[in-house]
Amino acid sequence: MEMADLRTLLTPEGLRLLDEVGTVESTDDAASAVGRLRAQGHSPELVAVVVTQARLRTRARAKFAQFADGMLFTRAGLEQATRLGIAARHAARFAALAPRGERTHVADLGCGIGGDALGVAALGMRVTAVDADEVTAAVAAYNLAPFGDDIRVLHSRAEETPLEGIDAVWLDPARRSAGHDDTTRLRASDYTPSLDWAFALAERVPTGIKLGPGFERADIPEAAEAQWISVDGSTIELVLWSGALAREGVRRAALVIRGDQAHELTAAGDTEDAPPRELGEFLHEPEGAVIRARLIGDVARALDAGMLDPRIAYLTSDAAVTSPFVQSFRIREELPLDTKKLARALKERGIGRLEIKKRGVDIDPATLRTRLKLSGDAGATLILTRTGGRRRALLADRVG
Repeated sequence: MEMADLRTLLTPEGLRLLDEVGTVESTDDAASAVGRLRAQGHSPELVAVVVTQARLRTRARAKFAQFADGMLFTRAGLEQATRLGIAARHAARFAALAPRGERTHVADLGCGIGGDALGVAALGMRVTAVDADEVTAAVAAYNLAPFGDDIRVLHSRAEETPLEGIDAVWLDPARRSAGHDDTTRLRASDYTPSLDWAFALAERVPTGIKLGPGFERADIPEAAEAQWISVDGSTIELVLWSGALAREGVRRAALVIRGDQAHELTAAGDTEDAPPRELGEFLHEPEGAVIRARLIGDVARALDAGMLDPRIAYLTSDAAVTSPFVQSFRIREELPLDTKKLARALKERGIGRLEIKKRGVDIDPATLRTRLKLSGDAGATLILTRTGGRRRALLADRVG
C-alpha cells in the first residue's frame, strides 16, 4: 500500500465500504467482493484498496482477534507485527517500572502498524510511537487513535527521536528490506537502526529489543536478559531486556504459550545438558524456545530424562511424566528406516494418518509421506532421528 492508496481508503466512503465488505478469506471471496463493489459503481482504485485491506483484516484476526476489524494494515506490517497477547506481556514489564500512582512513558521506536504500542497503551501508559516509513506511521496513527492524547505517533527515524521524559524504550529494528508488501530478510549487520546503536541505547535506558529467534547468541550483550518465546509450537521471537526491565538473576528465559496457557523457564545462564541414555519408553521434544535458550538440561532433569543423542534435541525417559516445555510421545516400537519396509510395516498396522517429525536426518517428510502410500484408519507419529551414526524410525503416540 502506498500513500495514494491510504488517502483513497481514509475517506468516509472508503472506510464505510471496508466495514461493509467484512470477511475476505479466499481468492474467491476477494473476486466476489470486487465484482459486487464494481457493480455498485465504485472506482477500480477504491475497490482494489478496500478489498485488499479487508483480506488483511481477516488474516490479522489470528494476531489481533476482534480488534483487527477496526484496524488498518500493510502486508509487511501485519507479517512483522507482534501478536496482541504477546504485546500485552511485554507491556506488563513496562507498567511495573512506574512508581505507584504514576504512568510509564514508553518510546516505541520502529512501531510498525502499532501492535506493541496497543499493548502498552491498553495498560494505561503513555506512548511515543515512531516509524521511519511514512505510510506505516500513518497506519499506526489510525490504529492508535482511540487512545487519544496518551499516544503520539511520529514519522521519524529512531536515532533522531528525542528521549527526554521517556522512562523506557521498546525497539523493533527493521530486519527486512523497506516496503509494504514483499520484503526480504536482512543480515544483522544491516538492521536499522543498527544493533550497535540499539545496544548502546539499552545501556543508558531500560529497553526491550525484539529480534528474530535465530539471532546469533554470541552477539547477545552479556548484561541482557534474553527471552525466547514460543507460541503454539512456533518459536516467534527473541527479546533482549536491559536495565530495570531485565529480571534480577535471569539471563536466559523460555516463555512457552499454548492457547491460553503460558509457562516460563528461567535461569542465570545456559544450563548443562543431561547425559545421553538409551531410548526409553518415552521420547520428548523440547519447545523451540527451550532449545534456543539452552535450557534443555533443566527440562531433562525435571523429567528424569536423558539426551537421546548429545547433538540432537530429543530427550528420552521411562517415567510417565511430561511437561509444558516439551511435546511427549510414548514409543510403540522401532521400525526399519527403509521406505519399502516402512511402508509395509505401516500398512500392516493400518496406519493411514501419520504425523512425521524429524531431527538430525536429511529426509523430506512430504516426499516420504507420498512414497509411503498410507492407508487405514489408525493414526500414529513417526519420529525420524539418529543416535551417533545410526538413523532410526520410531513409531509413537502423542501423550496428552
